[in-house]
Amino acid sequence: HSSFESCCVTRVCDGCALAAQKRGMFDCAFCRTPMPNNDADKLAMIRARVKKKDPQAIYFLGQKYFFGSLGLQKDMRKAVELYTKAAELGSIDALFSLGDAYFNGHGVQEDVTKATTFFTKAAMQGHVVSRYNLGCDEGQKGNHGRAVRHWMISAKMGDNDS
Repeated sequence: HSSFESCCVTRVCDGCALAAQKRGMFDCAFCRTPMPNNDADKLAMIRARVKKKDPQAIYFLGQKYFFGSLGLQKDMRKAVELYTKAAELGSIDALFSLGDAYFNGHGVQEDVTKATTFFTKAAMQGHVVSRYNLGCDEGQKGNHGRAVRHWMISAKMGDNDS
């Protein structure tokens, strides 16, 4: 129920954006920057934030490389490189994405141990899906008590799959 704004690398709730539009303001509801009209302008705004070492912008650019959007060619290795940089700067979402990349072998050699390490780091910082994934991993290892504890934590945090 929110959208990611490439100008300020912030999530803005759809209600706030709608309220701003009703008042005649069609710029970003958070930073008041004019909205970019095309992918090249969006990418330029993101790259400007990446140069300033903004972890959310670095993670966002990594996502664009991972899925091949905003006119970028799909490059999973570049995505993992950007996720690593964003994680070093404190992005919890980047930690999760690194865990996912290592678990599935996207852009890196498949390594479940490394994936679990990244999921653990993200879960310790409050990432719900990482906590759920740790429960699944423990369940597959036969540690059902630990699995249930992970799932109980993720369920209390709002995860419906738990």
